[in-house]
Amino acid sequence: MIQANEDSSEANQVIDPVCGMGIDSTGSAGSFDYKGQTYYFCGKSCLERFSANPESFLTSKAAAPEDSEAWYICPMHPQIRQRGPGSCPICGMALEPETVSLDDQPDPELTQMTRRFWISTALTLPLLAAIMPHVFGMETTMHLSPKVLGWAELALGTPVVLWGGWPFFQRAWASLVHRSANMFTLIAIGTGVAWLYSIVGVLAPEIFPGSFRNEAGGVDLYFEAAAVITTLVLLGQVLELRARSRTSMAIKMLLGLAPKTARRVNPDGTEEDVPIEHIHVGDLLRVRPGEKVPVDGIVNEGRSNVDESMVTGEAMPVGKAVGDRVIGATVNGTGSLIMRAERVGTDTLLAQIVKMVSEAQRSRAPIQRLADQVSAYFVPTVILAAVVTFVVWAVFGPAPSMAYAVINAVAVLIIACPCALGLATPMSIMVGTGRGAHEGVLIKNAEALETFEKVDTLVMDKTGTLTEGKPKVVTIRLASGVSEQELLSVATGMEQGSEHPLSAAILAAAKERSIAPLPTSEFQSITGKGVQAIQNATDVAIGNRELLRQMGIDAQEFGTQAEMLRKEAQTVVFVVSGGAIAGLIGIADPIKETTPKALEDLRAAGLRIVMLTGDSRTTAEAVASQLGISEVEAEVLPNRKTEIVKRFQQEGRIVAMAGDGINDAPALSQANVGIAMGTGTDIAIESAGITLVKGDLRGIVRARRLSGLVMRNIRQNLFFAFIYNALGVPIAAGVLYPVFGLLLSPVFAALAMSFSSVSVITNALRLAKTKL
Repeated sequence: MIQANEDSSEANQVIDPVCGMGIDSTGSAGSFDYKGQTYYFCGKSCLERFSANPESFLTSKAAAPEDSEAWYICPMHPQIRQRGPGSCPICGMALEPETVSLDDQPDPELTQMTRRFWISTALTLPLLAAIMPHVFGMETTMHLSPKVLGWAELALGTPVVLWGGWPFFQRAWASLVHRSANMFTLIAIGTGVAWLYSIVGVLAPEIFPGSFRNEAGGVDLYFEAAAVITTLVLLGQVLELRARSRTSMAIKMLLGLAPKTARRVNPDGTEEDVPIEHIHVGDLLRVRPGEKVPVDGIVNEGRSNVDESMVTGEAMPVGKAVGDRVIGATVNGTGSLIMRAERVGTDTLLAQIVKMVSEAQRSRAPIQRLADQVSAYFVPTVILAAVVTFVVWAVFGPAPSMAYAVINAVAVLIIACPCALGLATPMSIMVGTGRGAHEGVLIKNAEALETFEKVDTLVMDKTGTLTEGKPKVVTIRLASGVSEQELLSVATGMEQGSEHPLSAAILAAAKERSIAPLPTSEFQSITGKGVQAIQNATDVAIGNRELLRQMGIDAQEFGTQAEMLRKEAQTVVFVVSGGAIAGLIGIADPIKETTPKALEDLRAAGLRIVMLTGDSRTTAEAVASQLGISEVEAEVLPNRKTEIVKRFQQEGRIVAMAGDGINDAPALSQANVGIAMGTGTDIAIESAGITLVKGDLRGIVRARRLSGLVMRNIRQNLFFAFIYNALGVPIAAGVLYPVFGLLLSPVFAALAMSFSSVSVITNALRLAKTKL
C-alpha cells in the first residue's frame, strides 16, 4: 500500500511501506482499486501481495502505524521517506531522521561506514607499501615473484572492494533497478572494473593479448587502485556523514532549551515539581529567579525581566508584569513569577519553531532544479565519456594500450562522481535556516529564502508592524449631553467580542475607569469600516468615516476635531447612538523604537518602502512623515491590500509584504514573499514565508542578509562542483598526456572526488558562524 504523506509540501509524495520506497503517485508497477480507494505500487511484488489479500496486507506489519519506527528522509530528495535508516535510491545518499531528537544514539550509517573505513584502511596500507616503491622507481628489499605478489594483492584488496565497498554496490544496483544512475553507479563500475580486470590477471593471465601486457610481458594489476578508491570513498562518506550531522545541531540546540520539569501551583496552594509533559492548559506555574519558563503563557502574578534571546536574538531582557505573555524556554531574571499555561506540548512557540525549521531544511529551493537537471544527464554522460576514453586509448594509446584504456576510463568514472553537485544546495539551506532560527527569523521554505534576495519592493502594514500594535486611548471628545462613562459603555459593549488592536485599547480604557459594557445584540461587523449593533433597543455603531457615509450620518460637527487628532497620528473612531454621533475616541499607537533604524537599513539595501494601512490618510501620512516613508496607501480595505500587491507585481516588481493581522493574510499569500510578525495572528503567520519571532523590523534586515548569504553560498558550491567536474573529467581522460606526459591515477581521482564533497559541506557550514 502507498499512503500519501500529508505533512509534506511535495506534490504526489507517496510511500510504499513494504519496501519503504517513495515514488510519484502514478506508481511504477501499477495500481489497484479497493473499497473505493486507489492504491499505487512501486514494486510488482507489493502489488501482487496486495491484490491477493488486501485485508491481510493492510493489517500487516508493513502497514502498521507510523510511530512503530522512526522515519528517515533524504535531504536532497524529500519525497524519499521510509521507516528506519537506509539509502536514497535516487542519489544513493544515506537517509537522515525526519524528526531530530536529543537522543544521543549514534548514527547507524556513520557507525557502519566508520568500521568499514578503518578495516579497509588496515588492509589497504600493506598494498600501498608493496606497490609504492615500484610506482616511484625505487629499489626494494622485497624480492617476491609477480605471481606471489599478485596473490597477496588479491588477498588484501578483495575484502576491501567486496566487503568495504559493498554498500556502494548495493546502492549502484538500486540505482539501476530504479533507473536513476548516481555517484555510486560510477564508483561501483569503476572499482568493479579494476577489481575484475585484476582478478582475471591473477587467475588467467594467459588470456590477455599483447596490448594488455607491460614491457616484462606481465599483466598489470589494479587491486591497490580499487582498494584505495574504496577506502577514500569510505573516508569521504565518514567525513560527509559527520558534517551532515552538524546541520541538525541548530534543531538539537533548540530542543535542548526546553525545560524538563515545571513547578505547578495546586488549587490548595501547595507546589510540586512535575514533568513538563504533565502540564495542561490553565495550570498555574511558578517560575523562580534564574529558571526557564516551562511553557507559553501569561503572567498571573509578579514582575521580572526575562531573557528571550533564544527566540528573538535580542540580548536585552524584556520586562514582564501581570498580563504580559511569556515564552517557554526563555530564562527568568531576578523576580519570581506565577504564570498561567496557555500553550503546551507541540503548541508552544519553541515546538512550532522546531517544526518550521525542520520543514524548511527539507524543502527545495528553485535553484536546486538546475542541479537536478544537470544530474539527470550527468551520470550517463560520464559513462559515455569513460567509454570514449577507453576506445581512444585502446586505439591510439602507447603500449600497453588496453591497460592504459582501462585505468583512464576508471579514473574518469571516479573523479566525475556528482556528489558535490547534489550537496551544493540542500546543505546551505539546512545550515542557513538553522542560523536564521537562532536570530528569531523563521524560514517556512527554501523558495521564500531564495526569492527574498530578489525582492525590490517592501509593502508594510502600519499597525503592529511599524507600530507597537498596542494602541491606547489618548483622546475622548463628547457630543452635548453625553458623558464619558456613557460613551465608553456603548463602545465597550460593541468591542468586547473583537480581537482588533483598537478594540483592545477601548476595552482597556473602560477597564481603567471601571466602566461596564452595555448588553449588545444583533452584532454585525462591516469589514474595514466598523461594527453595528443594538443596545437597549437603540441602534448603535462604532467605526470610521466610511461607516458614517454608509449610514448617511453627517460628521461635520466633529470633522475638524477628528482631522486635528489625525495630524497628531491618532486613529479616530466615531461612536454612533440613535442615528447621531455620540462622540469620538482618539487612539494612538506608538512607533516601535527599532523601526526608524530598520527602515534606514532597508533603504540602504535598495528596497522601495511602501506603507499600507486602513487608517485615514491624515493619520497615515503623519506616521509616514515621522519615519521618512514617501509612499503611502491609506484607507485601504482588506481586499484592496491584495490588489495593491498585485499592481506592484504587474509593474515587474518583486514584492515582499509584512503584516500581522488576519486582514493581512490574503496580501501575505499574494506577495512573492510574505513576512509575518511573530506577535501577530496565527493565520498571518501561516500565510507567510518568513516569520519574525519578535515582530521587530530589524528581523527583515536579518532575513535579507541571510537570504543573500545563503544564495551566495549555494552559488559558490554549484560553481565549485561544476568547475571541478569540467576540469577533472578531461584531465582524468588524459588530455594532458600528449603534451606533458601526465596521467591522473584513479587513486588521486578518488581523493579529489572525496575532497570536493567535503569542501562543499565545509563551505555550507560557514553559514552557522555568519553574523546577521
